[in-house]
Amino acid sequence: MNYYLRHTTRYRYSEIVTLSENEACLSPRVLGWQQVAFARLSTSPLTPLHQQRCDAFGNRINLFAIDTPHQVLEVTLEARITTSPRPQPPANAMSWETCRDLLATPGTTSYWEAQPFLENSAYIERRPVLAAWVEACFPPGGDLVECVDALNRRIYDEFYYDSQFSNLETTPSQVLVERRGVCQDFAHLAIAALRSIGLAARYVSGYLETSPPPGQPRLLGADASHAWFAVLIPGWGWLDLDPTNGVRVGERHLLLGWGRDYDDVAPIKGVVTGGGRQQLEVEVDVLPIASDPDASAGGHGDNSDSMDEPLAS
Repeated sequence: MNYYLRHTTRYRYSEIVTLSENEACLSPRVLGWQQVAFARLSTSPLTPLHQQRCDAFGNRINLFAIDTPHQVLEVTLEARITTSPRPQPPANAMSWETCRDLLATPGTTSYWEAQPFLENSAYIERRPVLAAWVEACFPPGGDLVECVDALNRRIYDEFYYDSQFSNLETTPSQVLVERRGVCQDFAHLAIAALRSIGLAARYVSGYLETSPPPGQPRLLGADASHAWFAVLIPGWGWLDLDPTNGVRVGERHLLLGWGRDYDDVAPIKGVVTGGGRQQLEVEVDVLPIASDPDASAGGHGDNSDSMDEPLAS
């Protein structure tokens, strides 16, 4: 599948901002099943002050500062992305208890890969109530993949998508009680439940195709940034699942980055001097395009990000 992606984040301020310093996690990752023909990050006002770094999870982070006085800041990502079918995990790979025990065994490759995704993090707290709730999906001796699929489907079946319910302070325990939330909440709930029983789970940020193919259902969360979770299967890799839609992640999902929770991959973080009150607007389009690999919509063919101004050295 070939897509043109455009994601604009707009901040409107009640007073003049004299300095804005930001970091953006808006670089689509290049993976075996996701290729990036070009990715361009631009700002309004323009900025010549730009650097890049790679975080602990391999996500590319753009850092930029704007010292032009402004009351509106726009940050826009444009990208051309091609997705292909993802590998599927082996049937009857292992029981979930075997997985739990492997992840707790020091010295193994899986142990070291799992460590950041087993512990509490900024938005995730392991709790007995979450372990008890997830028990129904993880019976003794249950196949790991089947159990995770069951958890993914349970969240989809039992929870209501409500864009007005939550904010960044909403905890997985609150989502469990209220049985509602958005994609970020459902991903956090799944991650917290999995970590509560000793499994490694990470938060994944990305997008969904805005307009589905004819005859296919429109997925929830397609008009904004999307989020899901992934669970580590030792010896195989990470299996991504979308609890908002009750499906495994596929070709219609475009991946930006991953981390322990939302805090690691927030699209934009920053501080401003001045500004007063702030209003946030987000616009996302993920549009299917022709399969011609050279039709890069005016972008770059170097798998890199660029600003409208040259990169700072």
